[in-house]
Amino acid sequence: MSANNQNTTIKDTIALFLITLVAGLALGFVFKITEGPIQALKDAEKAEAYQAVYSEAAKFSEIDGFADVAETSKEILAGQGLTNTVINEVLEARSSSDEVIGYVFNVTNGEGYGGEVPITIGVAKDGTINAIEVLANSETSGFGSRASEPEFKDQFKGIKAEQIQFTKTGKSADNEVDAVSGATKTTTAVTKDVNAALYYVYNVLQ
Repeated sequence: MSANNQNTTIKDTIALFLITLVAGLALGFVFKITEGPIQALKDAEKAEAYQAVYSEAAKFSEIDGFADVAETSKEILAGQGLTNTVINEVLEARSSSDEVIGYVFNVTNGEGYGGEVPITIGVAKDGTINAIEVLANSETSGFGSRASEPEFKDQFKGIKAEQIQFTKTGKSADNEVDAVSGATKTTTAVTKDVNAALYYVYNVLQ
């Protein structure tokens, strides 16, 4: 290689290094700027979901000893037949007088048709389901995605039972809900999410 070619190669390498360095610093700077607003948006969305499933609550607070619930719940729930189900967060729902009136859970089951199916659910202290919200997921449009529609999710409101079951032949018991037509996997995932929250209310939080 001639001296001129060698100098050109060195210059090109240095230039490429500087471009990569500047691009990396720019991306890091942009991340730092947007990190706060993105987190604030996520917190606002979570707060909105909490209020949607427990509108009677004045505030929501963390529970002592449950900071690691996402790490411990999967194994506990698997022992109850609720495989691939994780409680990501559990909070106390409190009244304006600071009385604990129930709980709010963020739960995810990984057995949906398109992968994970997350929900937020509010459950009263006596085990009565207040409401559920089926959160953003990758379920099939027109089938599994219908789990987020009121026709399905509103069936859970007011049910007081230690375990929910779904049926494809028409509800005949107080602890049953009608499955989403053509979306057994999605219905199963949501039902497992709900039953995970109920298990904790009846067996862990009392």
